[in-house]
Amino acid sequence: MDKNIQKYLALIKTVEYGSFTKAADALNYSQSGISRMISDLEAEWKISLLERGRSGVRLTSEGLKVLPYAKSVCNEYQKLQTQIDELNGLQSGFIRIGTFSSVATHWLPNIIKAFQKEYPNIDYELLLGDYTEIESWILEGRVDCGFLRLPAQANLDTIFLEEDKLLVILPENHTLADCDRFPVKALGEEPFMLLEKGAKTEISEIFERCKIIPNVKFTTWDDYAIMSMVESGLGISILPELILKRIPYRIVARELEVPACRKIGLAMKDKDSASLAVKRFLDYLQYRSITEIKP
Repeated sequence: MDKNIQKYLALIKTVEYGSFTKAADALNYSQSGISRMISDLEAEWKISLLERGRSGVRLTSEGLKVLPYAKSVCNEYQKLQTQIDELNGLQSGFIRIGTFSSVATHWLPNIIKAFQKEYPNIDYELLLGDYTEIESWILEGRVDCGFLRLPAQANLDTIFLEEDKLLVILPENHTLADCDRFPVKALGEEPFMLLEKGAKTEISEIFERCKIIPNVKFTTWDDYAIMSMVESGLGISILPELILKRIPYRIVARELEVPACRKIGLAMKDKDSASLAVKRFLDYLQYRSITEIKP
């Protein structure tokens, strides 16, 4: 990679993570190497780019003005590399994927393992976030594609992959642990652990649809924290079936009497302009059922 591009990327990552150390980890450089590249830019451009403090780093007013141009140069460089890859055939490539934890844990290892059998020289970067963050990353060009709950924003290209049931989880000794279908009315009568971060999720939508006001005692975007709370008898929750595979917690899962699910798909900004590696990855997922991709 061109040395100037490396410096621009060091600046972009440092701003993104707010830390030299985290940027160094993401780019596989030393912390001093990242700091030196940004100092080189400041000396070359004769401006101050970052304010350094105990809480991390942030852009100066001058840095705010030049950052979009640095991002543009890096994006154009990525397009150049994509074109070169396409001219040479898919011998190598790089795919940046936004994903949420259940897909990252239970789908992606098998998907990538199977895809590597056909394309062994593709490298990957995974970013974990919630639906809103992943949509933003796709639109900003931070990732090439991302797993999302559908429907997504209308300006994204999407591919439907699978439906994932939403199940009520209870402590093993709960009075309704043996029920065939969990009564919707009981959702409003129990302390509830809500899986949510920022924007509303499909779980809040269940309460709205059923006209129930939940007794929310705890809110987080960590599936495993929710399971641990439920195991401890602090309440009940609703989680996607996908995250409930191979769990170590002493909990039981039951379907609601009014079945609910989320539709999982893959989204991208523009399929036509995607790199050859990303196009092959999309085609691979589109024409194979997720359940057919085995370890």
